[in-house]
Amino acid sequence: MKEWIIGRNPVYEVLRARRRQVFRLQVAQGAEEKGRLAEIIDLAARAKVKVERVPRQVIDSRGENPQGVALETGEYPYSDLRSILKLAESHQEPPFVLILDTLQNPQNFGTLIRTAEAAGMHGVLIPFRRTASVTPAVVHASAGATEHLLVAQGNLAQMIETLKEAGAWVIGLEGGPEAQPAAQVRLAGPLALVVGNEGEGMRSLVRRSCDVLMALPMRGQVDSLNAAVAGSIAIYLALQARQKTARV
Repeated sequence: MKEWIIGRNPVYEVLRARRRQVFRLQVAQGAEEKGRLAEIIDLAARAKVKVERVPRQVIDSRGENPQGVALETGEYPYSDLRSILKLAESHQEPPFVLILDTLQNPQNFGTLIRTAEAAGMHGVLIPFRRTASVTPAVVHASAGATEHLLVAQGNLAQMIETLKEAGAWVIGLEGGPEAQPAAQVRLAGPLALVVGNEGEGMRSLVRRSCDVLMALPMRGQVDSLNAAVAGSIAIYLALQARQKTARV
């Protein structure tokens, strides 16, 4: 199945990563072909991708804020947990994985993928059903980070058990009374962070599979954070802990 990726950064990253089948590039007539757009056209030429100059309204029909460029591609190439663990091993690093339990909002999903990729996580795990998947909207929200990160679909409870067998400590992000303060949770070493659904949090089986529940400090009048914000903070707390351990 073919799909359209829009926006200069997402299109650039798809072409740069070279993980997908690419069919054609459309560029709005009259667009200044310099900067990032020139880089996109150059990457397309190197990959022998057909470039079409089309009326801007054709590009605009592909989605919101396409920035004068659209790329027709194949579907997103999902990975698997084994490949994620092999990637960590090849980097000689303890596994660092993000688990998203039935996250629904594409913007939240894209934001967390972008954060995970920027923090050097080895992969993201999502369930097969009741979840946002890697759609063009998620690629756009991630600014193309999806193309550089391994995302695997599967049974989360089973994948969590596999992670534990690989030595990972599984930490569920939650704000309830059973959760430990982040400052008291070990975040270095092999680690999987779990972020639950925006409204309901983690499902019971996934929640029970966690080694510990962790709460972020809340000192203001607001008692909760958006899933993408909370997840991003937790990812960088873990990254900071990993970097401190690596320097010792």
